Amino acid sequence: MRSVLETDGYKLSMAEAGWPLRRETFYFGHRQGGPAVMPVDVAAFVRSLLPTATDADYAFLAEHGYLLGGGFRGAIGKAAEVHVDAVPQGAIFYPGEPAFSVTGPSALVSWLEPLVLQLHFRIQLASLLRFQLEKLPELVGEATCEAERELIREELERAKVSAPAPRIDAGYRARVRDVAASLVAAVGDGSRIFEVGMRSASCEDQHLLALEGCKEAGVTRTSNVFGAQKLGLIPVGTMGHEHVQRYGSDALAFRAMRDRRPERSSYLLDTYDTLGQGLPAAYELMLEEPKHGDSIRFDSGDKLAQLRVADAKARTLNLEPIYVIEDGLNLERTRALEALRHELKIPPERLFYGYGGELVSCPSQHKLTRDRVGAIWKLCETAKTPTMKFANSPGKQSLPGHPVIWRRVGGSGPIGIVAQNGETPPAGYVRLTGEALEVAALDRAGVVEHSAETKALEASLTAKHFPPYRGPGHLHSA
Repeated sequence: MRSVLETDGYKLSMAEAGWPLRRETFYFGHRQGGPAVMPVDVAAFVRSLLPTATDADYAFLAEHGYLLGGGFRGAIGKAAEVHVDAVPQGAIFYPGEPAFSVTGPSALVSWLEPLVLQLHFRIQLASLLRFQLEKLPELVGEATCEAERELIREELERAKVSAPAPRIDAGYRARVRDVAASLVAAVGDGSRIFEVGMRSASCEDQHLLALEGCKEAGVTRTSNVFGAQKLGLIPVGTMGHEHVQRYGSDALAFRAMRDRRPERSSYLLDTYDTLGQGLPAAYELMLEEPKHGDSIRFDSGDKLAQLRVADAKARTLNLEPIYVIEDGLNLERTRALEALRHELKIPPERLFYGYGGELVSCPSQHKLTRDRVGAIWKLCETAKTPTMKFANSPGKQSLPGHPVIWRRVGGSGPIGIVAQNGETPPAGYVRLTGEALEVAALDRAGVVEHSAETKALEASLTAKHFPPYRGPGHLHSA
């Protein structure tokens, strides 16, 4: 069992502004990277992550703006209600497929995300040992910490591969510090930067090392609540895409966050359409209380263009929002955004940056990063209602409903079909979950299609959120 603090801060705020006891389903998958091997018994793995909480934990959270009520506390105590639907250990899954899903109380299955996503490292390692063993020294020559080295040892043993254990990379923390210091120098103040890389790490120990390097460089805030407590940092985070998905509306989701929590909110704009839907909804709410100090957050698409449009609109409304920018940031992009900030005369205290992989993955010597495969954990069903994330970047559209995999075992056709729980596979396919055995041959092309029911859900949700004509300026790219 893990501490309830071992998650991202925004998971806690979303639980308070949502329905913590509502039954929801999240799924894990890869967006890219070719065929992958599942190295663990997923049900046992997920249950090993389920949290426990103490009064001291809740006191720490309350001290930092996460005052959690009976709904959250009740959800955390419902581990027995968690259901896992997964491919068997050792099975192959492909980009675009739901390798596994977890259903249970909203606050609990949402809480799992950063720890579940750390599985990306073990999956990539298992896949490397299965398909590209000759690249092992090149891609995993060193480990960032002893815990990561132990993960590598376990996978070598499981795959029955004889290879020397990797060296410990003694310079990892210093390189994180150097990257963080360059970012602090680019923005001029460490308080304008926060760290959000827990899900990019291979394990908690690696992330703590990275946080130590960040702290040495002057970064004071992180989304990792446990890391914040351990290292004397400030835990941060307000909203993720799932919050907007469960409300089905930017406007309703933003209002719930503002009206159900006393702290300032950060409105995430890109769940459906950043400038066409998210931005207007956020500004309409901000106009009601212009001095509340809320922020808007850009997370996908062309952030330079989005910031320019958002700031121009804010000026016409006499608003002075705080801008928060995340996702895919590095030193070069930060400098470009800072140049735009100077051009637009935005005060530095109104523009902040969040960094994940740039601070955690990039300084590492191994190449098995989360971004390499695009590992995701997405809400797909809330209270039996299918939901999707669209965003403004190609390839970021998520799956709806309760998705499962049909695997081809005979005949011709795509190697996989993403279907819905309860659908009947066609001839030549079996459902690759639970106790099913994988009997299909490896297909490196990995073509995956969607079933009729999955396509119907996608079409219905697309029509709901994106009417056929919405006027000029339509930026939807799903």
